[in-house]
Amino acid sequence: MCLFDGKNIIAVTSRELCPRPLWEQIPRIREAGITRVILREKDLSAGEYLALAEKVLRACEACGVDLTIHSFPEAAEALGVKSLHMPLDLLEKDLYRCFPNLGTSVHSISQLRKAESFGVSYVTAGHIFTTDCKKDLAPRGLGFLSDICGKTDLPVYAIGGITPENLPEVLSCGAGGACIMSFAMRL
Repeated sequence: MCLFDGKNIIAVTSRELCPRPLWEQIPRIREAGITRVILREKDLSAGEYLALAEKVLRACEACGVDLTIHSFPEAAEALGVKSLHMPLDLLEKDLYRCFPNLGTSVHSISQLRKAESFGVSYVTAGHIFTTDCKKDLAPRGLGFLSDICGKTDLPVYAIGGITPENLPEVLSCGAGGACIMSFAMRL
């Protein structure tokens, strides 16, 4: 079931969507050809997140999947994970320089410029298509994605409603890859 092999896809977690514990989902994600996971369980306490991240990291290491910690730099440091994704409003210049892979999400060109000034190594941009995660917000669309991709040298990962069917459109906009959540959690 290697749907995404050779594509630059990041699975973004949402344990509410997953029919099994997240660490048990990692082998399925890898089987689909995805080699990177962002652990995006922002509603957890720091202790709960760390406990979950330990289990997910073990599963990732066993399957050859890279783990990115989302919003919990202390957990990343404790686990020795060198990839961190932070909300743009929580980034501070040079604060996270110990993470060689630092990313953030952007929703406008001005946010992109701010992210670049913080020295991030990639951005996620969205949401591109209609998604259950953002039911009350209209998608920004492929024009937005093309605009973001055309205004930066950073790798841009599209997020929001990405499926195997619409992935070619996303990549044709210049995106370096895409993030998938719902689809990845239900594999």
